Amino acid sequence: MNPFVAVTFAWQTAFVFTLRSMQLWTEPAEAQARLAAYALEKQKAFAAGAMAASQAALAGAAAPAVVAAALAPAQRRVRANARKLMHR
Repeated sequence: MNPFVAVTFAWQTAFVFTLRSMQLWTEPAEAQARLAAYALEKQKAFAAGAMAASQAALAGAAAPAVVAAALAPAQRRVRANARKLMHR
């Protein structure tokens, strides 16, 4: 993984976590439903990553390509969440 991509992914992840944590703190009545949605979102990204990594490995891809395939769904989701939170 490109170091710039890794740093950007780490920053976006921390940004999303921080803003979502603040939202949960300020809106406790909605926290349970939001936490359930967040957990489901992560499970979907993990499952999609596992499938993509499996397909890449079965196709004979090199290890960096398998890792990239595994991380791609999570990166897309984090990027979309960061974009959405910035435009609120």
